[in-house]
Amino acid sequence: MTAYDIVKTLLRTEKGSSQEPQRKYLFQVFRRANKIQIRRAVEEIYKVKVEAVNTAIAAGKRKRVRQEFGHTSDWKKAVVTLQDGFKIDVT
Repeated sequence: MTAYDIVKTLLRTEKGSSQEPQRKYLFQVFRRANKIQIRRAVEEIYKVKVEAVNTAIAAGKRKRVRQEFGHTSDWKKAVVTLQDGFKIDVT
């Protein structure tokens, strides 16, 4: 499994943008990835040093299309804190 399989995308949300001054970035990650794998993947992709990784599983939402009910998939997000002197250029 490559680093790009583990880290799917950098989440650009209002909450995520407000945490960037504290060197924290939000990522959508592979559901079965652990914190060590996420740390190594972010360090490899963005060439930074990671201080901490916090994870949470976001539950999928219930959706309706006409008369049919369904739901979106559950997904995992990771809040990655970088060491002093490092940052990810998001532009």
